[in-house]
Amino acid sequence: MTRVYLSLGSNLGDRLALLRTAVQQLRDADDVQVITASPLYESEPWEDEPGRAGSEQRWYLNCVVALDTPLPPRELLDRLRGIEDALGRVRSAGTPEARRFAPRTLDIDILFYGAEVISGPDDLHVPHLLLAERAFVLRPLADVAPDLEHPTLYTTVRQLLGELADDHTVKPGAYPARWFED
Repeated sequence: MTRVYLSLGSNLGDRLALLRTAVQQLRDADDVQVITASPLYESEPWEDEPGRAGSEQRWYLNCVVALDTPLPPRELLDRLRGIEDALGRVRSAGTPEARRFAPRTLDIDILFYGAEVISGPDDLHVPHLLLAERAFVLRPLADVAPDLEHPTLYTTVRQLLGELADDHTVKPGAYPARWFED
């Protein structure tokens, strides 16, 4: 079993229900054991879609989920994409840069897969390439694994958060701490 940390986010539809359903689908899987989830954070959209004012895009609801799994990284990524798709994720056409701006019902990223460093095709990079630059990832990650050491930066999540230069607003959501449980 490998300890894995996932970032989950939603800014379309019933964000809380989508995140709860995603966690429940992970819990229902025979080959995944959900350990815990961070509190929920309301996060300012990181980038604005070209031609759209920032105020037109709804804020994200973000969290981090810790789990144990025997699934190899590629199989886990495929499973996560299946959950995204089942919950209404639409992957728009266009360049990868243009797709970054698209609002989404659900986005699940693998942040860490044990201490492994994986640089595969464009869709599988572990640790996540941008996690050290994003408050909406580091704040909830620090809630569940503050002393986790990044395997290539050789610094802890707590230290990364302390050195963070991201000025986007990320604030605790007004949700119960155990929002992901029945």
